[in-house]
Amino acid sequence: MHHIDARMQRCINDCLACYSTCLSMAMGHCLEMGGAHTEKKHFTLMMACAEICRMSAHFMLIGSPHHAHLCAECAEICSECAQDCERIGAMDECVAACRKCAESCRAMT
Repeated sequence: MHHIDARMQRCINDCLACYSTCLSMAMGHCLEMGGAHTEKKHFTLMMACAEICRMSAHFMLIGSPHHAHLCAECAEICSECAQDCERIGAMDECVAACRKCAESCRAMT
C-alpha cells in the first residue's frame, strides 16, 4: 500500500468534493434553470470538470505516478469551469469547489 500524505489526502478530498458539486449542480441546478446554464459549451465543461476531478482522485488513491499529469490538467479545467460558472451566475457553490480543487491540484503537480 502506498503512503498518502496530508497534502495528497486534502487534494483527494477537494477533487471528490468538486466532482460531487459539479455533477449535482449540472444535473440539478443547471437543468432546472435552463438557458445559459444548459448551453452545450458550459454543460460539457461542467461534465469534463466533474470527470477529471473523479479521475484525479482515483489516480492518487491507487498510487499512480501519473496523478501529477492528471492533476495539472484538472487544475486547468477546474479554473476554466470556475470562470464559466461565475460568468453564468447563481453558481457560487460550484465556483468555490472548482477554485479550491484547482489550488489543491496545482500543489500536487
